[in-house]
Amino acid sequence: MTLSTKLVSLVFVIFNYYGLDWLAMALSLIAMYLIGNKNKFGFIVLIASNILWIIVSLVFMNSYGILIGSSIFFFINLRGFLNWESKNKLENC
Repeated sequence: MTLSTKLVSLVFVIFNYYGLDWLAMALSLIAMYLIGNKNKFGFIVLIASNILWIIVSLVFMNSYGILIGSSIFFFINLRGFLNWESKNKLENC
């Protein structure tokens, strides 16, 4: 196997799911950074990441574990986004 064949094989392995898994992972990391800096927008980015993981698990992987986990995380992040304002209002009192 030549070096160019190995590189082509590596590219196909990395982008096996059209890069959606890499995008979802990057969004998750960015969202954790934003939430760590107390930025509410991080929850929106995490919700987008959860939706991507749900798509990847259903369309490409047929992985019910990732589907169930991402669905639960979706609702937890939605709850965090919705409760952000009530927490800020309590701190300002």
